[in-house]
Amino acid sequence: MTKLTADNEYFKGIGQISFEGQETDNPLAFRWYNPEQVVAGKKMKEHLRFAGAYWHSFCGNGTDPFGGPTHIFPWDAKADVLDRAKDKMDAAFEFLTKMNLPYYCFHDVDVVDYGNDIKENERRMQIMTDYAKAKQAETGVKLLWGTANLFSHRRYMNGAATNPDFHVLSHGAAQVKAALDATIALNGENYVFWGGREGYMSLLNTNMKREQEHLAKFLHTAKDYARKNGFKGTFFIEPKPCEPTKHQYDYDAATVLGFLRQYDLLGDFKLNLEVNHATLAGHTFQHELQVAADAGMLGSIDANRGDEQNGWDTDQFPNNINEVTESMLIILEAGGLQGGGINFDAKIRRNSTDPADLFHAHIGGMDIFARALITADRILQHSEYKKIRAERYASYDSGKGKAFEEGSLSLEDLRDYAVAQGEPQTISGKQEFLENLINRYI
Repeated sequence: MTKLTADNEYFKGIGQISFEGQETDNPLAFRWYNPEQVVAGKKMKEHLRFAGAYWHSFCGNGTDPFGGPTHIFPWDAKADVLDRAKDKMDAAFEFLTKMNLPYYCFHDVDVVDYGNDIKENERRMQIMTDYAKAKQAETGVKLLWGTANLFSHRRYMNGAATNPDFHVLSHGAAQVKAALDATIALNGENYVFWGGREGYMSLLNTNMKREQEHLAKFLHTAKDYARKNGFKGTFFIEPKPCEPTKHQYDYDAATVLGFLRQYDLLGDFKLNLEVNHATLAGHTFQHELQVAADAGMLGSIDANRGDEQNGWDTDQFPNNINEVTESMLIILEAGGLQGGGINFDAKIRRNSTDPADLFHAHIGGMDIFARALITADRILQHSEYKKIRAERYASYDSGKGKAFEEGSLSLEDLRDYAVAQGEPQTISGKQEFLENLINRYI
């Protein structure tokens, strides 16, 4: 990446963040993330493909339901919409470059403020797309994926693609078209559909079957447009169970896979999974990863965490080494992410108000994933982890167990086998041993 000059710096006094190793006491250095280090046959940067979240890092102002902004950004000072958007993009690429983040992701309305005039919104996005293209060329930072915000505006209070009013759906389509145009122009590697309000609050006023059919038709239409205009990347669906709607149609990985299969969308779509969304669905992140991996649909992830004492999407930076290590075991065994990367869809806390706090947050997140990658590879290469799991299912590898997997046993055959063999032997699942194994390698 090209280093930016000190002219018009937004993060003054903070230089290039580099790898210094585990012995360093420098809080503005990586202890584990060494992008060129080879792990499991690939460079660390190729495994992890980190991306910065444009919305949280450069738009999130610390507002919560009980108070106004606490993060007052210097790039928000100008009155003119486009001047302000360009300042924000200058700050974003300064940060991305100093952090050695190879990718970024955006919603359309994060790049530049949108109003209610579609043509004016498209004009603004085109100007900012050209500006971003120059920034990408200058720095080497690339676009991992783009998306459209179809949930914040009041018109989307009942959804966008699933809205009962066709007029609202058409506005959502206009936004998606512009966001796809920008993604294609910026050589974005993927495009995400995040259904922030694609669901319902009450079935009393909802035709659920019709709404899901509309959502499928909307996705097919957007996909066809993108392919026609040269988009070669992957489309992602990001599951989320609730908040703000009571029940969303993209509830979890299994629900989305069923939807994609039912409406013939599997060929173009994969899943973009988020830790905190898994929590809200009552799952672990590892569960969601495994569901997607087993289906060959593990595309990308949003890295964050929730708060066990809060029942909403707090989007904190990841710091649980056990959770991330177990997640990396699944990702490695699945052969890695398919097309995507690791986007830090996470925000610094409301009371973290120093410019350096954004750096500390990303350094910690990148280090935790790098450490987990190294640990997971060591577990797979040198421990009994895979052997124990294989032995647990050994009865299906030969004889009648194998015949059952191959579909050659009837229900009568299974009954006769049970009679002949008598009561099964009790076999330990060794859960505590495996939990200790993870800790031993960490």
